[in-house]
Amino acid sequence: MILPIVAYGDPVLKKECVAIDKNYPKLDELISNMWETMYNASGVGLAAPQIGKAVRLFLVDTSAFADDESLSTKEQTELTDFKKVFINAVIEKEEGKDWTFNEGCLSIPDVREDISRKDTITISYMDENFKEQTETYDGLRARVIQHEYDHIEGILFTDKLSSLKKRLLKKRLTNISKGIVKIEYRMRFPVKKKGR
Repeated sequence: MILPIVAYGDPVLKKECVAIDKNYPKLDELISNMWETMYNASGVGLAAPQIGKAVRLFLVDTSAFADDESLSTKEQTELTDFKKVFINAVIEKEEGKDWTFNEGCLSIPDVREDISRKDTITISYMDENFKEQTETYDGLRARVIQHEYDHIEGILFTDKLSSLKKRLLKKRLTNISKGIVKIEYRMRFPVKKKGR
């Protein structure tokens, strides 16, 4: 089932999320709905707070980046086959060089900004079968994971912008929270007026 994506301004997007266990109600159904919701919105990642649930769950599928001809064949192959569910994730290490990439977010449609992050991460998490995993990723895979991980920590990519950039975006962000934005997918807006 395609769920509405929570828009910028909703308090759930600023909450530090709580861990879950394998008895979390209808977890398989939730994960399935999140995949469907993400693909419907042409996303490469989706975190539980973006569908209104303040739990430590996110998923990523980087195959959309695999056609980028500026990447090596190895990188394209890694991105093609990278589809994962992360439960109760903890980034253990962020290392390597800082690199900037233009990021967007399904909760903040039509806003894209250059964000600097470390290029390599080590992350511990439970997969969808609640098997413990610890893995190291770099490049775009690390980038997408860091972006989604921020969501379960209550951080949005716009929080990483300079105060000047934030001021320049203020009206657009306010409009998004009011539902004054063109979108191709279902959204839930925190301050949308009734009857609009």
